[in-house]
Amino acid sequence: MLERIANKIESIEYGIIKNPTGLLQSTCLVVIRDRLAELIQRYQPDCAAIEAVIFVQSYRTAITLGSARGAALLALAERGLPIYEYAPRRVKQAVVGRGGAVKSQVGFMIRVQLGLTENPPEDAADAMAIGLTHFQAQDVAKRLRKELERI
Repeated sequence: MLERIANKIESIEYGIIKNPTGLLQSTCLVVIRDRLAELIQRYQPDCAAIEAVIFVQSYRTAITLGSARGAALLALAERGLPIYEYAPRRVKQAVVGRGGAVKSQVGFMIRVQLGLTENPPEDAADAMAIGLTHFQAQDVAKRLRKELERI
């Protein structure tokens, strides 16, 4: 969860949702949805930013990731949150400066940009990078609106 306070973006909570081994996939999806619903209730965000669908080589991985993504989207949609999607390359470009960056570079830049004491877990760093990308995109949109108003 990221928050803008004045002109500074801060991490107010981060982590990963890790299900115990051996749970049925359907139970895992409920856990994902419920945990996100708890976080939404606690922090009351005004929007959500997620990674756009990526292409994977394994059908099994694609189905698992797609199902987890669906559970997350459901939790967001149930709360009426606007959902913004960003392509992985765009996220890496926004945070690291190049679209082909590796996960360790993303984690390092998240730590630096958010003033964390350590690199967050890779998946959490990816999520925070998506959030930072969204803030940047909103800033650009705001500047463009102001420019258009001047014309």
